[in-house]
Amino acid sequence: MQIFKNNVISYCCALIIILFLSFFTPPLTQAGEASGPGVTVLIYHRFDESKYPTTNVSAERFREQLAYLMMNNYKVISLADLVSAIEHKTPLPDKAVVITIDDGYRSVYDVAWPILQSFGYPFTVFLYVKGIDSGSKAYMTWDQVREVQKQGGDFQDHAYSHYRMIDRPKGLDDAGYRAWIRDDLQKGAQILEKNLGHKAPFLAIPYGEYNTIVQDEAKKLGYEAIMSQDPGSISLETDLNSIPREPILGNEWSTMKHFEEVLNRIDMPVTVMEPAPAPLKSALVKKFGATLLYPDRYEPTSFGIYVSELGWHRASVDKGFVYIDNNRPLQRHVNRVTVSGKDKKTGRLAMRTWMIVRPD
Repeated sequence: MQIFKNNVISYCCALIIILFLSFFTPPLTQAGEASGPGVTVLIYHRFDESKYPTTNVSAERFREQLAYLMMNNYKVISLADLVSAIEHKTPLPDKAVVITIDDGYRSVYDVAWPILQSFGYPFTVFLYVKGIDSGSKAYMTWDQVREVQKQGGDFQDHAYSHYRMIDRPKGLDDAGYRAWIRDDLQKGAQILEKNLGHKAPFLAIPYGEYNTIVQDEAKKLGYEAIMSQDPGSISLETDLNSIPREPILGNEWSTMKHFEEVLNRIDMPVTVMEPAPAPLKSALVKKFGATLLYPDRYEPTSFGIYVSELGWHRASVDKGFVYIDNNRPLQRHVNRVTVSGKDKKTGRLAMRTWMIVRPD
């Protein structure tokens, strides 16, 4: 129940971002025109579980979306292939998609897996280890996990306890906070390895909420790639420690209109983010922005900055640094920052998003 409540909070906060992006997304090109290097990673949770509307997608809609990918010549690739391409800087296929599913609910086995099999698409399920290990009927069993794995399904790590890892427990100093993160990740990883027969190299951070400390501890444990839930597409310049994923769920985010908009976005590579996703030292952030790796790719008057609680603002540009000034202390504990612009060549929305956490 607590996870459901927390998912609702995350859903409501991120909905504001999605509405902003939908409003400022240029008109969709035809499917055949929406080509170009880049990959969209989709994230699903529940299937045909209408009692959980904020994290659910119907089987009918899921099938419709997979059919859309097939009919419009999208290439569904494995998460491992995506990570390898970024790591080795090998060309990404045009119009590529990765399908991921979080938590490992029973409906993945009963509903999603048969549909995915019918299309022959690869997919990755990030397992909430404590939920699976508890034997709860809401989740897949380990036997079901192994059955799907034997037939090509990929299973990866979603931590043991599904904590909000950005929320440091009271009384912990930096060393204690790091140990708390590390202990939970290690416990989940050990149980996964025992049941899968191999170490899971990829981690999806619970709720997609991270800071540099969480990322740091995960890297120390040897994860090759770390998933967030930041909206956006992926390029070879994407950071393997913060791979964005587009949630497809709920009434707003599972529509075909939103699905097509998500597929039409492209990455905006950056070299510096201000502020960085490290825990903030002050609630007053005087400047939000990013230094673009390829500033000449975008229409110079199209740049904008979006901050969850501040909304969208037209951005200024100074030698490739796209920014807005600010004099209002942040009130929310968590904000996402998005820098966006219109790609000159394709007219598509280019964007890069990251998370910041206000100090308590």
